[in-house]
Amino acid sequence: MTIKFLLPLFAATLVCSGSLLVDASQPKPKVTPAKATVTQPVQPQWKVYTGPDGRFSVLMPGIPKRDTQSQKTYMGKINLEIFIAQPPKQEVAYVVTYNDFPYSYGELANPQAVLNNARDLALKTTKSNLISQRDIRSTNGHPGKEIEYINSGGKVTKSRMYFAEGRLYQVMAITTRKQRHGLAKTINGYLNSFNVVLKA
Repeated sequence: MTIKFLLPLFAATLVCSGSLLVDASQPKPKVTPAKATVTQPVQPQWKVYTGPDGRFSVLMPGIPKRDTQSQKTYMGKINLEIFIAQPPKQEVAYVVTYNDFPYSYGELANPQAVLNNARDLALKTTKSNLISQRDIRSTNGHPGKEIEYINSGGKVTKSRMYFAEGRLYQVMAITTRKQRHGLAKTINGYLNSFNVVLKA
């Protein structure tokens, strides 16, 4: 239900990052510079980002871009909040999304059923193959699921989903198969930093 709205955003993010690649097959003119300079990739500044309503916090590489999208469902209109951060000159996107279910559904829904449905829909809408999955819990005990999957274009998504107080959170890192291992420690640190904050 929530993933299909994200696809254009994910595609745009990853296409933008792909445009930074240099085509090594093009012949280059021979140049002899007086002094060669080596530029290092810009390292992002990771800071704690707290959601607008204060109900989640996560480490992000800079201030994420926010978008809100709506979807009509059999339960009524559901708003999807999306937060995306992408470090410069890196083929990775860090994404947090959440949607609130209507109160009656959120109170009665089986958390594992919600998480399983979110997993199945993520795989179906992105036409991806599941690499791994495991059941997890948030730091304050809410049920969750971690999944990793790859689509036909070689984009790898590692996602943790949590169902807490009628809200489904999805915390994702999307990168290329090539960069997956090099960014593994950073991605795990990002996912580990996510905290669900209980209502006061």
